[in-house]
Amino acid sequence: MTKALKNSSRIILIALVLCSCASQEQWLLGFTKTDINPVLTADPSYTFICPVSGDTVAWQQADVFNPGAIVRNDTVFMLFRAEDDPDAILGGRTSRIGLAYSTDGIQFTKYPNPVLYPKNDDLQQWDYPGGVEDPRVVEMADGGYIMLYTSWDTKIARLSSAYSTDLKTWDKYGPVFREAYDGQFNEVWSKSGAMVTELVDGRLKAKRINGKYYMYWGELFVNVASSEDGLRWEPMVDNKGELIKVFEPTLYDFDSHLVEPGPPALYTDQGILLLYNGKNLSGEGAGQQTPEGTYCGGQVLFDSQDPTHFIARLESPFICPSLPHEISGQYKAGTTFIEGLVYFKDQWFLYYGTADSMVGLAISEGL
Repeated sequence: MTKALKNSSRIILIALVLCSCASQEQWLLGFTKTDINPVLTADPSYTFICPVSGDTVAWQQADVFNPGAIVRNDTVFMLFRAEDDPDAILGGRTSRIGLAYSTDGIQFTKYPNPVLYPKNDDLQQWDYPGGVEDPRVVEMADGGYIMLYTSWDTKIARLSSAYSTDLKTWDKYGPVFREAYDGQFNEVWSKSGAMVTELVDGRLKAKRINGKYYMYWGELFVNVASSEDGLRWEPMVDNKGELIKVFEPTLYDFDSHLVEPGPPALYTDQGILLLYNGKNLSGEGAGQQTPEGTYCGGQVLFDSQDPTHFIARLESPFICPSLPHEISGQYKAGTTFIEGLVYFKDQWFLYYGTADSMVGLAISEGL
């Protein structure tokens, strides 16, 4: 582990223990939103032929948001969700995943075509017509990459996986819980897989714990799943065969409605740090820190040897909607939906979706 990460781990642990008496500014990883913000927006000039419909589609005409990110050869690559139809209602558009790159982590160039999208294949039943959403990407020990994303058939969201060696061409493996427990959880709503990673030689890589990969996943609450290969997963259940809840919403607080994993989790000497998205309720049970219905970013720490063991939760959100494009667009209640995290040029770059419409960026200070 690098000196920078060890230092940040100590800061994290001290802050979590003392969070009840510390202000938000005293705790945080130091993230500050960049002056250039958003860093990625929709563009109707990008078109491709949809292999399912056969039509020419402006695949990012409506919105680009909820990105994953990875560093490769001193360049930040962003995998972003793009929606095609600006006239369709929320949840009624087809999503595809595009790729962009940047040598400074701020100004991005997009590739012309999406890199992951519904096709005429055996996964179409899960990928279409809603599409593929919300990518999170990690580097594996073999130098390849695993993407965890949501397949959306407009009825059930299913957490799915894909593998690539170059970030451009992906082999899809389909819903990650298809094989576990005889497919018991393949028909259960699943999203947002945040694999545990570790900073190795300046890059985040998937981390095995006691021989297995682990991820945090879920939406209304957080569950843990384990895997041998990072592509097929087994969720953790109790003695009744029901999903365990390792982290749940806190009533009358900023994350009173739901807690949803953000970017890949960070393995440190002090614990596993999970950055997550917390949504405030509307009405009874809502917190007073943030407006009702708002998505903000929170942080929680788990035991480094037992990913199911909760240690502590930061009591205040560390990032919330504050800029005009974060409280407009598709989701006007306000959204900073954190999803992509990279260590780049000795700083942490955090990429997030703004109101389901654009991509924003916050950068760490002094870690």
